[in-house]
Amino acid sequence: MTEGFGLGQEATQDGRFERQESRFRGWITPDGSSGFPAAAGRYHLYVSLACPWCHRTVIVRRLKGLEDVVKVSYVDPFRDERGWAFSGGRFTDQVNGWALLSDAYAASDPGFTGRITVPVLWDTRDHVIVSNESADIVRMFNDGFGALARSSVDLYPPALREQIDAVNAFVYENVNNGVYRAGFAATQEAYEKAYEQLFAALDELEDRLGSSRFLVGATPTEADWRLFPTLVRFDAVYYTHFKCNRRRLVEYPNLWGYARDLYQQPGIAETVALEEIKRHYFTTQDFLNPSRIIPRGPHVDFLAPHDRAAIGAQAA
Repeated sequence: MTEGFGLGQEATQDGRFERQESRFRGWITPDGSSGFPAAAGRYHLYVSLACPWCHRTVIVRRLKGLEDVVKVSYVDPFRDERGWAFSGGRFTDQVNGWALLSDAYAASDPGFTGRITVPVLWDTRDHVIVSNESADIVRMFNDGFGALARSSVDLYPPALREQIDAVNAFVYENVNNGVYRAGFAATQEAYEKAYEQLFAALDELEDRLGSSRFLVGATPTEADWRLFPTLVRFDAVYYTHFKCNRRRLVEYPNLWGYARDLYQQPGIAETVALEEIKRHYFTTQDFLNPSRIIPRGPHVDFLAPHDRAAIGAQAA
């Protein structure tokens, strides 16, 4: 899952939004058997903090203590017809000095003609993209760097993998990508179908979180950090911009408390850039907001007490 659209939309004949498949699917392993051995300083992460798919990689990089192992560069949240850009200042490519992220794709595959997407995990030694698939990058950050990563945190523990995979599949189809399928639908029928599936899924998650502090197990796992980026953007962007307006996040007692619980986990608040998020969506997707006016609100207090510590773990 990656983000690269914004100046148009891709739709099937019946008006459904269809996401582009990720082109680069290399894998980093501790022993190097994949061709990409774990090494401090060799790999570089290109992201936009506006993008939910990037957001999950930034979170896991932080939780695994990889900040000094894999450095990061940020692209500007505004995209024009050239794609993701390094506009200067905070948004500077510290490794290659590129002006556009498309240069990474051209260097890796001169024949690439698809959308330029983020995140990108770059190999500074071989000068190629290792991966532009966020789900893979999250897994690599969790277990691909071996002793270079924080061993006390395992977001994909073997005993819970089957449950995590099932939750991930449900959340991706109906929520993570569901908001896009509603927002980028090209027909009323496609929009309404995606809309109904999204809110049915949120209702199901609301029920699940009524008896479980986190989605799987007693501590946050990959499943939680894949849902969180969508929830943190929901009221500020998806509710209005993507017409997902049946109910705001703050109207779900369990989901809203759960989102605050995750936001208040150590190091997470610093990964949330709401102003960049709003700037990206409301100024880049002209087919949805041609005026490019960025809403001032809403005010969402993610630091309010969540009172979820006493809730038990999800039963297996």
